[in-house]
Order: sequence, then C-alpha cells, then structure tokens
Amino acid sequence: MAPNQTPLERLRRSGIAPDRGLGQNFLIDPNILDVIERTAALAAGDVVLEVGPGLGVLTERLLDRCGVVHCIEMDRRLSGMLKEEFGARPGFNLHLGDAVRFDLGSLRPPPVKFVANLPYNVAAPLVMRSFAELPSLQLWCLMLQKEIAERLFSAPGSANYGGVSVMTQLMAEKVSARPVPPTVFYPRPRVNSSLLAFRRRQGGGYAAANFPRVKAVVYAAFAHRRKKLVNSLAEAWPDVLPAGRSLAASKRLLEALLAEAGLGIGVRPQELTPPQFEKLVRIMDKNGLFS
Repeated sequence: MAPNQTPLERLRRSGIAPDRGLGQNFLIDPNILDVIERTAALAAGDVVLEVGPGLGVLTERLLDRCGVVHCIEMDRRLSGMLKEEFGARPGFNLHLGDAVRFDLGSLRPPPVKFVANLPYNVAAPLVMRSFAELPSLQLWCLMLQKEIAERLFSAPGSANYGGVSVMTQLMAEKVSARPVPPTVFYPRPRVNSSLLAFRRRQGGGYAAANFPRVKAVVYAAFAHRRKKLVNSLAEAWPDVLPAGRSLAASKRLLEALLAEAGLGIGVRPQELTPPQFEKLVRIMDKNGLFS
C-alpha cells in the first residue's frame, strides 16, 4: 500500500463505498494480522486461498509471508484496486468471480491453507465447498460471524447443532477460536465476530471419500429437525435416495438400517453424533441404497 496511507484513507480516496449487499465489512486494523499469521502458521512455501480480499490488508501480509496467494474477488471495483496494488508482486493470483460459484478445484497450484475474512452471508456454504473441492487444504483460518463459528463446532443436542456442524466435524478438528472486536472492520458489523482455525482430519474416512453423499443425507435429516430421523429421511427419499418405494416402505427400511447402526427408531437428527451419521450412511451404502 502507499506509504503512510491507511487502508481507510485509501478507500476514501478511491471513492468506493462498501456494498452491504455483498456482505462487505473490510478488515482495516493491521494489528490483527499478527494474530492471523500466528494462528495460520504462515510459511514461505504455503499456497493460500483468500476469498473476499477487500482492501488487501490481509493480502499484503499473505504475500509477504507465503509463496502463492489465490485471491477471489467478485467486486470489479475492488479487483481493479487490488490488481493495481499487487499485480506486480510474485505469487499474486487474482481471480474475478463469485467464490460460491467459482471452480475451486481449478486453482493451480492448489492451496493448502484457506485464510480469509469471509463475507458472512456466504461463509458456511464456502466452507462446505472447500471441503468437497479442495482436498489439498490442510488448515482453515477464517474470520467469521461468531454464531457461524460456533455452529461449525456445536455439540450434538445444542440449539446450533445442524448439518454444517456434522459435516465440519467429520472433516476437520478445531484448533482455536478467538473473539474479534467490531473495531477491526469498516463499516463495523452489527454482529460479533470470531477468528476460527481448524485443520483437516488425517487419514480420510468414509465421509471424506463420499462427501456429497454424506452431506445430502445429513442435510435431509436436518430439514425437519423436530421430526424423528426416520420421518425426515423418508420424506426426503426422492431427493437423496432412489425413488420407487412408498413412504411406509421407506420408513420400514430406514428403521431396519437404524437398528443395524445401533440407533433407536425414535431418534431425532440432533441426537446423533457426526460419527453416528457417518456410520448410518455407510450402512445405507452397504445395503445398496445409492446404487
């Protein structure tokens, strides 16, 4: 950035106003960068993904510490500013587009770390997509709305426990969570924030190898979280599993599969742990329900 020019001064001189519709709350406080750097354990050989680089405050630190930085920005106004500021820097790769629709698997070299101040309105879908499309990722260090950060690692039975909780915990283990004050952003968000770090579980597993299948069943289970699991899955059957069975027949089959998984037929989705969900889907697969 220009010498002696703060990110906020640079923004004002550009005439660019934050777009609330895009969830833009720009990171402006450089003091938080040291925390992010330590939490993400940034190293010279790292290939990093940053979504929503905004004013480039974090981008600059990533370029200083890492080998390659992939930045995905959908705002053409900001992408022009970023290109002007960092275009000549080695390792800077700017991708114009919506990260929710961007082909993450096309990034070369593939990123090993995901470090970003994510737009809060797309954070959970982006985390899910990163699990499915970027097997190279080993560490996530993300600025998130506090509620979303808590939801990702909520315990079974809690109010925030849901499909994203199950899938996140099957794929990753929590490293740390740190509250972040609204003063590090412009404009200041009306919600609390958290810097959440988590790493990929080693050794893979059924969920890692069959992520879309497990996610479809888990999300169907939580579509009606107050209902019994057997009812939720039976009603979602045509969307998740092969059609051709009556609702009653689907329920009978599901009850048998729940029994095989060691679960009661009256269990509700929020009562199952992530490993229990994985076991249930694996049993469904073994019984030919996905063929």
